[in-house]
Amino acid sequence: MLKIEIARSAYGRIILMDSITKVVDEDIDAVVVSASHGGVSSGEFALQIPLAAVFFNDAGVGKDRAGIAALDMLERRAVPAATVAHTSARIGDARDMWDNGVISHVNNAALKAGLRPGLRLQQALTDSLMTESR
Repeated sequence: MLKIEIARSAYGRIILMDSITKVVDEDIDAVVVSASHGGVSSGEFALQIPLAAVFFNDAGVGKDRAGIAALDMLERRAVPAATVAHTSARIGDARDMWDNGVISHVNNAALKAGLRPGLRLQQALTDSLMTESR
């Protein structure tokens, strides 16, 4: 299971992880690109560690927006969070999210940080768009 620091941006260290369950104390203040779905259970893991931002796979969004529920959970703590479209990157494959992911949904904190649906995830993070919140 992949977990690697892939880059550094103006917003902090960018860590790819195939599963949000791999987030640990050493990841505090990192930008985490997790290939997990963005559901409630993923949101609970992401809230355990203070992260600079976190990204998930939208998993097709699902019934009652279950695949992106974590975005609202993280918004309550003003943590920028977004998902990539399940049609752009494989669920469970953080490298594919990094290489091919296209942002599909964002919370308000992510909007304030300059993220928008339709942006390629890697380009958005490495072009230092995420600067307003910090």
